[in-house]
Amino acid sequence: MNNLKALRYFVAVVDAGSFTSASTAIAIAQPALTRQIRELEESFGTQLLQRLPRGVRMTAAGVTLYEAAQRILSEADRVSQNLRNGLSETASVSLGVPPTLGRVLLPGLFESCLQLPGALPMRAREAFTPALLEWLERGVVDMAIVTNPPSGRKFSLRPLINEPFALISTYKKGQPQFLSVEQLSELPVLMTSLHSRIVDQQLRALNLSLKIEGIIDSVDAIRELVIKRGHSTIMPVSVFKDDLDSQTIHLTQISGVQLSRT
Repeated sequence: MNNLKALRYFVAVVDAGSFTSASTAIAIAQPALTRQIRELEESFGTQLLQRLPRGVRMTAAGVTLYEAAQRILSEADRVSQNLRNGLSETASVSLGVPPTLGRVLLPGLFESCLQLPGALPMRAREAFTPALLEWLERGVVDMAIVTNPPSGRKFSLRPLINEPFALISTYKKGQPQFLSVEQLSELPVLMTSLHSRIVDQQLRALNLSLKIEGIIDSVDAIRELVIKRGHSTIMPVSVFKDDLDSQTIHLTQISGVQLSRT
């Protein structure tokens, strides 16, 4: 519990923007709050917050901890609530899905579950494949839809679909429908880290590689940069399926290699 308390204090300081504001918000003396954060930094062996003349700013390590702390504290609060209510766990089926498939699959899947007589409630959580596999091993989720899972882990796997990747860019008149894989390798693209690994692995057999403009593990952020800022990305075609009819974006198929995810 002390570790959870330290994480709550850390999140409070980040959210408030300073030790002084956080001290007031959570009703703890500032010296005690400062000591808790210092001990947290010592336990991790790295600086988490950069002290500024007016407030604080997270270091790279601080950003990593802040994102993890929010998930940990949310889960701890949920478990605590269940225990207070005398419930070990509400009966349900927990499904993990990647962000690129959540908006495509979950609405229909959720509706189907509601229509099944006697079906358990479905709980869905989004994360990228590495986190989903870790959640499966820890029992956080009962099952997950994952992308190109590595071999050697003790899971029961069933292939669902093989989906092609395409080059996604802002719509312009006269754009080609096809692009050779050699031309693709010369274009700067935004990618998620997972999709980058999958595509690079398939291009390596042709002695080609991607020209990565940036790695962004947020599908929504990449969509924003493509639609409103004119960047390009390589994504599974389903990710942008709702934008195709509006002529907001253009999908270019890749020739010379079958780039896909399973």
